[in-house]
Amino acid sequence: MTTAGTHRAILAAWRIEQPRLITSLARLLRDVPLAEDLTQEALIVALERWPETGIPERPGAWLMTTAKRRALDHLRRRRMLDQKHELIVREMEEEEQIMPDLDTPLDDDIGDEMLRLIFTACHPLISREARVALALRMICGLTTEEIARAFLVSEATIAQRIVRAKKTLSESGLAYETPHGEELSQRLASVLEVVYLIFNEGYTAARGENWLRLQLCNEALRLGRVLTSVAPLEPEAHALLALMELNASRAAARTDADGNPILLLEQNRARWDRLQIQRGLQALKRVQQLDGAGGVYALQAAIVACHARVGTAEETDWRRIAALYAELAKLIPSPIVELNRAVAVGMVDGPEAALEIIERLRDEPALKDYHLLPSVRGDLLYKLGRYDEAQRAFETAAALAENQRERDFLMRRADEAAGAEKD
Repeated sequence: MTTAGTHRAILAAWRIEQPRLITSLARLLRDVPLAEDLTQEALIVALERWPETGIPERPGAWLMTTAKRRALDHLRRRRMLDQKHELIVREMEEEEQIMPDLDTPLDDDIGDEMLRLIFTACHPLISREARVALALRMICGLTTEEIARAFLVSEATIAQRIVRAKKTLSESGLAYETPHGEELSQRLASVLEVVYLIFNEGYTAARGENWLRLQLCNEALRLGRVLTSVAPLEPEAHALLALMELNASRAAARTDADGNPILLLEQNRARWDRLQIQRGLQALKRVQQLDGAGGVYALQAAIVACHARVGTAEETDWRRIAALYAELAKLIPSPIVELNRAVAVGMVDGPEAALEIIERLRDEPALKDYHLLPSVRGDLLYKLGRYDEAQRAFETAAALAENQRERDFLMRRADEAAGAEKD
């Protein structure tokens, strides 16, 4: 394998293993930012050694062993006198004596550990925006660019939030634990947001060549299921799980054999996962039993359920979907919610009515570089027969899209509009 190929393999392995490494080290060290630093050091060592020695049979175990040894060296160098740190050193030294170098198993309870780490990152001492950014970057392995795209803000802003959050974690001595009772409820909203953003990045990847990253979707679903057991009486935990289950049920129908996107109305619904839909609807039923039908995730899940409950696109109750989006907009005023409402309005009252909403959104600063705004606008213009304008809108959307599959799809739409204009 070439050096470049080895580096790609290393980065792929590291991206998969990074959350496991950080969660295990954070549990041992009780210091989340230090755990991330040591994980980064293990990556650097791998980049230096693996091109010469070859990729180990178990790269995750190799990285874990290296990171733990770095942690032990770090604690020894600092000569900690604090009794807690002395205990940690003793525990790690004992483990080092019995731990095989390359066959160290990764923690079996990593699901609970990762959730505990997310709860730690979402401590009330850290601002809401910084909590989510820190968790996504450090725990979930998303890049600063991917997080900035999710929040519709600049990379510099996200980077500053992450730095401030890590500093707060380091200086405050926050406990590494899953909270309970009222403290759990205080952090739950941020944790749910983190899990949903992980799912969204997997469901429609912001960057790269693949439109779907099912590993991230599955990880978010697993965390969502754990959350409903940690907080069984919290309706929004069940609502988020319902939302993710219902969306994920369409995964097999969202791309063609070549990995190209297939829009919702054109999907083969026979390929939707009926068992997963039933799980989602059952979770939504639990939300209603807990009197949480008016929550943010509950409303979104109800919207997706409108699609899941019918067998054909023509049966979809778009009027109800538009009403649900209007209700959601009252809870979280957002240009993205309004953009989605415009699509539903267009299905009920026609493209002209939807275009009026879209034109009002064009001056929204948060949507300045958001490719779906010109994409939706292009679709509406195309339906109105304004093909030249539609072509330009699709080209604008393609220029803004950073996912290769979406970019190619939008350019095909632009070519289609150009062809219709000639006819």
